[in-house]
Formats: sequence, C-alpha cells, structure tokens
Amino acid sequence: MAAGEVVTTSGAPGEIIAEDPEHGYGAVVTASGRISVAREYEPVVSEVPFNSVQLSRLDEALTLSARTTGLGFSVYLGDLGDDSRETAEGLHAQYGANAASAVLVAVSPAQRRVEIVTGAESVRRLPDRACNLAVMSMVASFKEGDLIGGLVSGLRMLCDQAGSPPPKR
Repeated sequence: MAAGEVVTTSGAPGEIIAEDPEHGYGAVVTASGRISVAREYEPVVSEVPFNSVQLSRLDEALTLSARTTGLGFSVYLGDLGDDSRETAEGLHAQYGANAASAVLVAVSPAQRRVEIVTGAESVRRLPDRACNLAVMSMVASFKEGDLIGGLVSGLRMLCDQAGSPPPKR
C-alpha cells in the first residue's frame, strides 16, 4: 500500500471516499510526488461468436473441403437483410473470377436463414438437392444451439457430395 497525501470527502456516515480533486476518483499523490491512479478493469468483449477452438474447427473444415474438392468454400455469418438470397448472391459475386468454382454458406442466426450459393462450375457438382440436405443438417444442429457443429457438418456434407475434382484435360 502506498503512503501519501489523500484528499477525502465524506459520503454516508462512516464511509470515506479517496479522491484527488486534480486527478479524480481513485488517484493519490504519493510522498515522493508520484501520482498513483487506480483504474477499473473492463474486460474486452469479443465480437466473434466463436472461441479459438471453434474457429480452428471451422478453419480445418473449410481447408479440408477446399483441398478435397478443388472448390473454394467460405462461410458468412451475419445479417442478410430483407432479401437474404440476393444479399448472399452479392457476397458470392465478390469472388470475382473465382466465383464459378466457389461455394458460399451464408447464415443469419437472428433471421433464421441459411443460404448456399454455388457458382457456374460448382453447381454441377453440388445440385440443389445436395445443398438442401446440407441446410437441413445445419438447421437441426442450429436448433440445438450448436452453431459451429452445424457449420462443420454442413461443410462435410457438401464436401462429400462434391467429391474429388475432375481430372484436368
């Protein structure tokens, strides 16, 4: 404990609040003239809904899916707006030249919407039926509160359906 000159003001009877008028609440000037300031610790709240282990699982599933199929898989998690399909297609179009072989899994938990967008090349290997089955699997996990498990399961199902890339000619 530091010794120093503390300015005190009385609160309720028996309560003493340490306050330095020049530096504010929680600050004192020590005997050496140093100012000691106590600050309240406020932990940083993460904006990411997943912890590092869950992110690692998702990264592994995305990497494995891309390596196995030769297609570019990605996941979007967030608000999809009023027209979720149009928003998802807009996100998919951002792949530019790689959009033809890309697959986007877009999930909006708050809206309870899941969209899978495939490109011109990837749609040949992932027909609507396969995408619908993957969505049903993901939704079943989401209903149980397992967001990461649903995403990983859906990616695995899409990967299994797409299979290996065709041989190059």
